[in-house]
Amino acid sequence: MKKVILSIILAALFTACDIDRFPYDSIASEELFAGEGGLESATLGNYALLKGDADGNGFAPQLHRLTEYPGDNVSLSGTTTDPLFYTYNYHNITTSSRANNLWSAGYKAVVGCNKVIELASEGESVEMDHLIGENYYLRGLIYFQLVNVFGRPYSQGTSNLGVPLKTTSSIEDLPDRNTVGEVYEQVVQDLLKAETLMSLTKTNSYATQEAAQALLSRVYLYMEENDKAIEYADKVINSGQFSLVSTSSLPSYFNMNPDDNPETIFCFKYLEESDYNHGWYTVGSMYANIQGSGWGEMYASSSYLELLNQHPEDARISFIEPQYLTDTEGNKIPVVYWIDDTYKYQFRETFEDGGVTYFTDNETNFEVMSEQDGDLTKYYFTNSSNEKVSLIMDYDMDKRNGYPKFYILKASLQDDVPQLWSPVVSRLAELYLNKAEAYAKLGNSSMALENVNIIRERAGIPTYASAVDFQEGQEIMDVVLDERRMELAYEGHRKFDVFRNNRVLDRHYPGTHLNGNNPYYEVEPTDDRVIEYIPESQIIAQPSLIQNQ
Repeated sequence: MKKVILSIILAALFTACDIDRFPYDSIASEELFAGEGGLESATLGNYALLKGDADGNGFAPQLHRLTEYPGDNVSLSGTTTDPLFYTYNYHNITTSSRANNLWSAGYKAVVGCNKVIELASEGESVEMDHLIGENYYLRGLIYFQLVNVFGRPYSQGTSNLGVPLKTTSSIEDLPDRNTVGEVYEQVVQDLLKAETLMSLTKTNSYATQEAAQALLSRVYLYMEENDKAIEYADKVINSGQFSLVSTSSLPSYFNMNPDDNPETIFCFKYLEESDYNHGWYTVGSMYANIQGSGWGEMYASSSYLELLNQHPEDARISFIEPQYLTDTEGNKIPVVYWIDDTYKYQFRETFEDGGVTYFTDNETNFEVMSEQDGDLTKYYFTNSSNEKVSLIMDYDMDKRNGYPKFYILKASLQDDVPQLWSPVVSRLAELYLNKAEAYAKLGNSSMALENVNIIRERAGIPTYASAVDFQEGQEIMDVVLDERRMELAYEGHRKFDVFRNNRVLDRHYPGTHLNGNNPYYEVEPTDDRVIEYIPESQIIAQPSLIQNQ
């Protein structure tokens, strides 16, 4: 049975190379491995496996779902039979097709990378060395992401079980689960090897030396080897090959064609003609309905919006698009809204009387009052119990099951195509934030703030002069993690950032994750469901694999 499974994996790898997936197009499978052209074709097939297909299957799309949906930046507006619901509400299942697709696509690509590494000879040419380096990079990337999804954070112990390390293409090689520490050691080894082999300049749709260095910075950060995280971030920053997009260009970051984006270090490039399929099964389809394309059922969470709205001028707010309603004359409808004690949104239309704004609740009129908090005006009312309740003044919104539609646009509108998107693996902003976190952990608050401020200045919001500028009760790590949350939202970082720092994920906000008898209002970093189950189908194929608790 095991040999059959591995044979299927190899067959799937080769047939994947038959599919035209520009920019990872390739030659016919019978020509694979026949000289340098065949090895290049096999490498392109590995990229294609990781990128996935137009129906939303594959490594990159499932990785996004399994990392973003369990975070605190999203709010699902209903229930669904899709396994994503069980990842979202922390009631994971062993039969998740999403998790199984991530696992199988990842290992298919691993086998492909191993085959190229085995057959290629180093030192023949710069081009061949770079090609080998790309496969080491891709293998390191796969294992890094798999061990974070299926294994506990490195900071919680290196002896915990991770994922199997398969480093050959042999169908006889059927490893059991390695420890988290062993997987990270392999990841570092692969990425360091990739760094030494890759020397060519390529577009950001392909692995390069800088892509390996950028990922190494993140890996070392997760390992809490903070000096190395800074060192490798600086290698990329000081290369001079990348630059932050401007404040005015930031809202259109993911609308750009990746080839035209100076900040992206590595991404999986998607094109309309080969990767779109009308947009209904892309990652962005859950976040927004655009020009009639997409389900638009998962929205920005109220806690994420609250963080962003501390500075209404923040350019990153443009990644969220509220779906406003209008009256019969086409005018927006003024409202106030708040979140009640049961974590439900409450919207009320406002009216003016004598220059004072009111709203009506349970046949009682309440005055909308305001107070200044620095440059920010905050609104509130005093309820019938004489309690002060915070309000947001805005306009009425379209809702689904009572949840206002705050569409998320980070995964849509590349080249103005509604749900087209190229998932970014590494970009320059992350490296400044890696440095900020590493410096904070080393006790160097001034350097941590210097790097945080680079990102805040680009976002168009005030920078920090010192800890005096922090909100009450905040420390330097709180500031750094808040900035990572705002900048890297919907890019697959947040869940890992919370749990690897042994923090509690706070989900006290509206969303169907609170439905049912056992809702997770808070997720402890030690909770069993911080990680996904090993897919049951993989254990059936290889019974020696140990299931997560």
